[in-house]
Order: sequence, then structure tokens, then C-alpha cells
Amino acid sequence: MEHYACMVDLLGRSGLLREAIEFINKMPCTPDALVWRTFLGACRVHHDKELGEHAAKMILQQDPHDTAAHILLSNLYASSGQWEDVARIRKNMKERNLIKEAGCSWIEVDNKIHRFHVADTSHPQVQEIYDKLDEMALKIKGLGYVPDTDFVLHELEEEQKEQFVFQHSEKIAVAFGLITTSRPKPIRVFKNLRVCGDCHTAIKYISMATGREIVLRDSNRFHHIKNGTCSCNDYW
Repeated sequence: MEHYACMVDLLGRSGLLREAIEFINKMPCTPDALVWRTFLGACRVHHDKELGEHAAKMILQQDPHDTAAHILLSNLYASSGQWEDVARIRKNMKERNLIKEAGCSWIEVDNKIHRFHVADTSHPQVQEIYDKLDEMALKIKGLGYVPDTDFVLHELEEEQKEQFVFQHSEKIAVAFGLITTSRPKPIRVFKNLRVCGDCHTAIKYISMATGREIVLRDSNRFHHIKNGTCSCNDYW
């Protein structure tokens, strides 16, 4: 089953969602939740609500308490601005006592682990970190970076969304790495979940703006980012 899921992942990352669903439908065995969850993740990335709803339905038929399916479908609705559907899913999760794993990023500096969450203000060097984030935001916007606010999963004004998306944990960790390490040492950041698309793009621009090599290890793969390009070839 893992091999089928890998094939679905390959097609999904390439944006070939119709080919992926045809592949799933022709499987000689019943697709399990892993296959459908992989497909649902691709639907989230490529904003295909119709196929995403189908995938979520297939997962929840097998396991009504699958937290990942609820989260991915909620994110898909959020990216489409369907806030009533997002609220419905979150209410359903609360009723079922399904808890979403909180995203966090961490970086090791001088043999000490520094951990960050979204919009984190608990670090002793918080002012320096956010000053560096503001500086980087101006620099990379000048290079062509445009914030992708589809990755903000809350109903906010556009300006607030831009501010919120630039306070994701992986960006905060990178900013901390910039103020605490120097070239030619790479900045190595880890994240417990998959890196969001906006962070992936922003970090590529940051590597270009600073000349720093950035290695990001998320729950899915290594991203070796240098001079504005990533080893994943943007199949993140």
C-alpha cells in the first residue's frame, strides 16, 4: 500500500490530480487511508476542493476520527474562503475531541535548542528576531516575493494575513539563525509538520537576499536551499 501512496504522491506533487484519482480507482486492492490522505494533501496544495472533499469522505468512511483528514479539509476550505465550512469542521473536531498537533520549528545554536511556534513572543531575543523579520520582509519583497495569504487559515483582513503569514514558526527560526550564526555556516531549521508553501518561497528569497545556505528539515523531506533555489525543485 505504501508503494501506491508513493505513486499518488508523485502524481499529486506534479499537479496531475485527475491522473492520480484514476490511478487510485484502478488499484487492484481497496485504497487505505494513507493513499487517500496523500491525495487529499495534493488537493490542498493545488486548491481542488471537489476532489479534496471526495478524498476526505473516503478517509472518514474508514476512520471517522482521522484528525489529519479533518485538518486538511479545513485548510482546503480556508484557502477558498469558505469560513462557514471551516467552522463546521472545527466544531465537529471539538465534539469528537480531535486535537490538532501544534506546528513548531526549532534550531540548535551553541548546543542549545531554541523552539518557536507561530507568532511566538516568548524568546528572550524576541525584539531582535522580529526586527530581523521586518528587515527580511522588506528585502525579499524588493526581490519579487509576494506573500501567499492562502496559507493563513483564519478569517482576517488582507494586511493582517500578510503580517500573520510572516510570523510562521519556520520564518522565526530562520530569522533567529540569521542573527546568531554567521557565514559560511548553514542555517539548519527543523519543523515537526510539512513546511507551508509561503514559507518555502520566502526562505528561498531570504537565501538569495542574504547569501546564506539554509537547510530545512520538515516532516516530509530535506530542503537544501541556496541562492534562491531548493533541492526539492519546488516539489515540496
